[in-house]
Amino acid sequence: MATVTFRDETATGKALAEFALPDLPESISARELVRLRVREEVARHNAAPSRHFHGLVKPTEAEAELNGYRMRTARRLDWERQADAAEAAFARNGFLLLVGDRQIEDLDTEIDLITDPVASFVKLVPLVGG
Repeated sequence: MATVTFRDETATGKALAEFALPDLPESISARELVRLRVREEVARHNAAPSRHFHGLVKPTEAEAELNGYRMRTARRLDWERQADAAEAAFARNGFLLLVGDRQIEDLDTEIDLITDPVASFVKLVPLVGG
């Protein structure tokens, strides 16, 4: 079994936040890795719902704010809906997934968590007017 560390980073490589998940298989697809990350962050949010969500993708009817999203009301989130949104965001280059010294470009890529136990996520922000 493997432990993976999920890390949010800036485009310059500065770590913003991280958490670890133990007891994962030694090999996993990038798609499963993204979905696991989202499921965990939604579970943490749902344990104590608030108006603020710190996660990979914006929940429906939320507004972006510094280091997260603000919702109109405190509510529970659907992890599968959030995971689907994360997959769609990956497909449109909403974030980069870096594992070891390489960028993952296909969600079907297999990742060896023993060799590369850190998955870094870099959210990309569209340029204004571009």
